[in-house]
Amino acid sequence: MLTAICAFLFDTIIGDPNSKWHPVVLMGKLISLLERFFYRGTDSDGKKFAMGAMLVIIVLLISYDVAAALMHFSYYLPGWGSAMVGALILSFMISPKSLAKAGKEIYGLLVVGDLAEARRKVGWIVGRDTEELSEDEVSRATVETIAENTVDGIIAPLFYFAIGGVPLAVLYRAANTMDSMLGYKNEKYLYFGRAAARLDDALGLIPARITAVLFIISAWLLGFDARHALEVMKRDADKHPSPNGGYAEATVAGALHIRLGGVNSYFGKKSFRAYMGDVIEMTAPKHIMECIRMMYTATVLYLIGFYLIFRCMGFSLY
Repeated sequence: MLTAICAFLFDTIIGDPNSKWHPVVLMGKLISLLERFFYRGTDSDGKKFAMGAMLVIIVLLISYDVAAALMHFSYYLPGWGSAMVGALILSFMISPKSLAKAGKEIYGLLVVGDLAEARRKVGWIVGRDTEELSEDEVSRATVETIAENTVDGIIAPLFYFAIGGVPLAVLYRAANTMDSMLGYKNEKYLYFGRAAARLDDALGLIPARITAVLFIISAWLLGFDARHALEVMKRDADKHPSPNGGYAEATVAGALHIRLGGVNSYFGKKSFRAYMGDVIEMTAPKHIMECIRMMYTATVLYLIGFYLIFRCMGFSLY
């Protein structure tokens, strides 16, 4: 777990480099390459599913094996060399600083009244149409993204690192990247991307619920409403279209006394997502910063908790 702590420190200090050689960028290029090879619009639904599943297997095997090979060769490095290589790779798999940076930038734009630029920037982190969003809708979209990505971009990779080392964390991130690229319920990806979507749902099942618990504890530590967070999670989490996304979003909504969900527009088409939380307060820019504080607190709590568990059980702390 010292590797995980160092990975978090690397991300906090250095952040995610904006490079074409970033491992997740390379995963995306591999997925796009295989998609061009395997996808045929004229295929039957069954064949599209089979080809999509084949793509998933290939990407997982390559991602896991490359990470395992790098870790194998790192064992020949002296001293803490292997742990530092593992920490560097793992830091690419988590994204707390990127989430915080995006949220803070949107918050800053809203505070100075630059709604047009805030709409444009929030469009970089959400899939919905953002051109006509109001201030509270931009705030809501940002809070929803930070809450949900605390699972996908932080807790889940760290969870799979804890049970399977760096290669399993990389495998999870590959699965999540495939879901973000292929897991759409539209004509093209409904069958071709189904295996990727189902795999991501399965892998996120436990981390999403761990994140909800961490958010409740975070709410208590930060002076937010932990009791209401628990109540809203139990009441509303299963309303989310994702089997996992609602656990983070509902808990944050309850803790901050806001309501998430509602009407979103995708490519000009309106879509309603069930409400989570109660309108005790109108969603506002300040809730973006409060959500970022919850995200960081939950991450630190996870690292402390698993460090203590590993130490008490006598497992390797690396």
